[in-house]
Amino acid sequence: MSITTAAPQTDDGTARRIPLSYNQQFLRAFDKGETDGAFGHRHTLVCGWRVTGAVDTDALRRALDDVVERHEVLRTAVVGDDEGGHQVVHPPAPVALEVTDLPDADGTSRDVRAEEFLNDLDAAPYPVRELPHLRAFLGRFDATDAVLVLATHHTSTDAWSLQVLMRDLVAAYRARAAGGTAEQGEVAQYREFARYQQENADSARIDRARAYWRERLAGAEITGITSDRPARADLSSAYGVHRFVFDAELSKKVVEFARAERCTPFMVLAAAYGVLLRRRTGTTDVVFPTFSSGRYEERFADSVGPFFNFVPIRIDTGDCTTLADVLDRSRAACVGAYRNEIPFAHIAEDSPALLAPFADGFLAVVAFEVLQSAFPLDGEDGKETAGPRFAEIRRRTLSQRVSSAIPDGGLWAMDVLPGGELAGSLKFDHNRFDERTARELVEQFRHLLAALSGAPQTPLAKL
Repeated sequence: MSITTAAPQTDDGTARRIPLSYNQQFLRAFDKGETDGAFGHRHTLVCGWRVTGAVDTDALRRALDDVVERHEVLRTAVVGDDEGGHQVVHPPAPVALEVTDLPDADGTSRDVRAEEFLNDLDAAPYPVRELPHLRAFLGRFDATDAVLVLATHHTSTDAWSLQVLMRDLVAAYRARAAGGTAEQGEVAQYREFARYQQENADSARIDRARAYWRERLAGAEITGITSDRPARADLSSAYGVHRFVFDAELSKKVVEFARAERCTPFMVLAAAYGVLLRRRTGTTDVVFPTFSSGRYEERFADSVGPFFNFVPIRIDTGDCTTLADVLDRSRAACVGAYRNEIPFAHIAEDSPALLAPFADGFLAVVAFEVLQSAFPLDGEDGKETAGPRFAEIRRRTLSQRVSSAIPDGGLWAMDVLPGGELAGSLKFDHNRFDERTARELVEQFRHLLAALSGAPQTPLAKL
């Protein structure tokens, strides 16, 4: 067990308690112990990069330690107490780096082997109590071809944070390999974000946004999908993931359609998802959660932590007659949501009925998001760089029976790959859903997306 550092001191010499952010408080509501839920050993984020060029493992180890020293949230614990909980920052500790040889398998390409290696690590447990919240794995095909995998606990990071971590790791590695240390500027720590949220909870901007959401979500609740089996309190979750890549023709059509309609790809995808929920549930007023980066101020763009924010998207299709009508509603809903984004805790406090499906054992809330690639690495833009090059493994096609988990419900994630393809994953609990159901949902979504991007005037009644 690491020794806790002293609480930070104020100007008058007294100790300051580090509060939880609203998102950390939200995660505590899904605390089911150390093997399930938000603080369970599979609520993790695991990403991989193909590495081309020789890797100095000693330099990599030192660089990993540099990253943990730079971002204190990687050595921070969330502690419950009578006042709602607080954060405790621990001293830096070495990062575990495991190096493995990956022999070529008969008839299996290295790209497939790389994804299998990544999937095996994605399925592994990483206890939240073990600090730092960062582990690294290097799988080597040969001296100049490898896979680097980073694993973190989701209570300490989010998808944007992993991009930051990898960018900082590459900079630190190049410096260590050259015999020095990286000269990186100061970075805002997650504790500063938590205090910023608390200090601005009653600002005029927050008050205006809360008024918007009270009106926007009046009478609404998140649309839950009926599961194949009801939730059982005596069963721990058993999450797997179904992965897919849509064909190049459909992917290109969707991206071009979004541009022509002056929409983001997310708005188009959200419209198709809204119609899918309408068909699946029979309700015309659909509400689903998505995630934003949660970084309300630019000074937190380079910070690491669980910034991700739960954002409800409400698309009322009651008087829509065509797919184009739904797209118009989707565009307006997304613009309004992001213009008025505030911590979800405020929204839930003002609209408690919104969360009713979470308490219904027959319903599962399936969040929908489009992943953001915040920081392209050196070399990913085609420019020559010294040392090895790192390229994120984003085109993933291998599904998993066992995967990293989420606190509850399901998670549908889409990604627009650099080559223009649309890739996606649907994470679900095997105790509640059959894999066949996941495949059916994806196929129905693909059909609706093709109709929306190819024939937006299609009547909803004919779908």
